[in-house]
Parts: sequence; structure tokens; C-alpha cells
Amino acid sequence: MGKNIIKPNPVFIISRTDNIGDVVLTLPVAGILKQKYPQSTIWFIGKTYTEPIINLCENIDYFLNYDELKSLKETEIIEKIRQINADIFIHVFPDKLLAKVASRAKIPLRIGTMHRSFHWFRCNRLPNFSRKNSNLHEAQLNLKLIESIININDFPLECIHKYYGLHNASPLKNEIISLMDNNKVKLILHPRSKGSAREWGPDNYSRLINILPPDKYQIFITGTKDEGNSLKNFLDENSGRVIDLTGKLTLRELISFINQSDCLIAASTGVLHIAAALGKSVIGLYAPIRPIFPRRWAPLGENAEFLVQGDENCSLCTKNTNCQCISGIKPETVSNILTKKYI
Repeated sequence: MGKNIIKPNPVFIISRTDNIGDVVLTLPVAGILKQKYPQSTIWFIGKTYTEPIINLCENIDYFLNYDELKSLKETEIIEKIRQINADIFIHVFPDKLLAKVASRAKIPLRIGTMHRSFHWFRCNRLPNFSRKNSNLHEAQLNLKLIESIININDFPLECIHKYYGLHNASPLKNEIISLMDNNKVKLILHPRSKGSAREWGPDNYSRLINILPPDKYQIFITGTKDEGNSLKNFLDENSGRVIDLTGKLTLRELISFINQSDCLIAASTGVLHIAAALGKSVIGLYAPIRPIFPRRWAPLGENAEFLVQGDENCSLCTKNTNCQCISGIKPETVSNILTKKYI
């Protein structure tokens, strides 16, 4: 397959086998490919727990479960990949096994970053860029993998959110709908990050809750069951002001709930990126240091914004996971943003 010669109805495989936020920021790759090749078929290889997001993306035709693939013999994986009859395999997240089986399945064009040695022998197109030291956003870095297929300059950062294709959120179950007050701003606070980001801290969330007028805002707390257990004191202290949904929603249900709400506040987590992709108002709370700074991981969306405090070279933040910069973001600052939006 020539450098820029692709048939009108190509079959793509996009592989991103890591976390929720990473997967969300990879969805525009599928959207942009669909725009350029409307008759294409797009497969997405991902982990089990990211499947609900991938299945809700209108630009992805089929999901292939990475966890199930790994349980098979290598020859069986190769045969499964071969049966797809793919033209192009895009290794967004480098994976040694998938690089090997894509090569052995004889997929004509196999794209993977040059910065993985196992790609040198398995891929036949090797874009040369580094994520670690880049000043580009993660979504822009994802697009660099397909810059030999499309002109990525046609898709500046401020436009990438138009290509998420995350519009198929399923209806919300009645028991959750009955909790929601349509006369108030339905605000989701998602305090934990499962270790994927620096956190703002329960004390700051409590101060924000106390600032916001209860006649204007209905506040929900989301997270996993374990996250809810870790927030027990916080939830008890604010039990009269918040509705605790921790551990009560599957990922698919959480996506639907976010879609029915007005605003979400969180650190740099997958949930923040889901809300931004759905076009909801979001406020992301960020540490300033590389590589977790907003230049790389800011939420992308029509109604997305973020707060960051401190310097990229803050030595205290670099040495401590209890980030003093992010915890120093004032609840009053967050409240003022909400007031401008809703009151």
C-alpha cells in the first residue's frame, strides 16, 4: 500500500488498550478517519472496562476485547485479526503482542511510533515523535499516528472535540431519573481519580458544597464503591447537601447520568473527559507539572474549561503526590465560574 494510496472503503483497526481518559481522547482518530473515508469500517481494540465508551461512539463499527484476546493462543489471535481483513492497523498505545500478531496477520499498513523497539520489526510506518517531552495535547499526539493518511493541520486543537462521536448515551433508568430535580443545576462532583491524577481533596470539595446555594444546585457525588468507602467521612459530613451515587452506577449508567446532568467537576480523570466529550460543562482541576499538566491533558469540549495553579517546574509538586498547587485552587474560584454559568 503506497504512502498515500488508500482504497475508498478501507478497514481500520485502532488499538488503545489503556485507561478511560486515554480511550476518550483517541475517539477523534476514529471520527476524523470516518470523515475522510465515510465508507470505511473501523474496529477498536480495548480493554473490557472501556467497552461501554467504545460501543457508544458512532464512528466505531466493531469492538474487539483485548482481555479476551490475551486469553487465546497466539495462533488464534492471529487468525482473529486476519479474519477482519484490515488494511491498516494503528497502534495508538504500543503493545508488543498486538504488534506481533498484526504483523503475522499480514495487515498491509501497520503504524506504530518509532519510539518502541518492537515496532521496528513489526510496523512498516514509524512516525517519529515523543509523547513524554511533547508540548502537544494527548489528542494531537494521537493524530500524529495518522498524519501520513490525513493532513493533521486541518484539525487544530480547538476543533478536535467535534470528532468524538460520543452521542449514543443510553436512556437513564427511572430510579436515577427520579432523584434529579430539573429546577436546579445538576452538578456532579467526582473527587477521586483511582490514582490517575493529582486530586483536589475532600476538604476543598466540602468548602465548595458549603458555598453553593442549596436552592440553586443539586449536587451528586460519583465514583466507584471503593472510592465511596474512602470518602466516607466526607460523605457523612455533607449528607444533607449531596446525593451519594458512589458504587451505584455502571460505567454505561454513569455516562447516561452525566449526559442528563448540567456540569461536572473533577481532576484529570476519565470521567472528566467523558463529560467533555458529551458536550457538558466541565471544570477540570489540574496540577501544573509535566507530564500531567493541562497542556497535555486538558478536557476538550465545547463547554470545557480548567483551572491550574503553580509553575510547571514546581519542585514540591514533583517530589510529592500530595500536590500543594492543585490543593491551593480556591473553592471560591470554582464557585465564581459556576455562578457566571448558571446564576
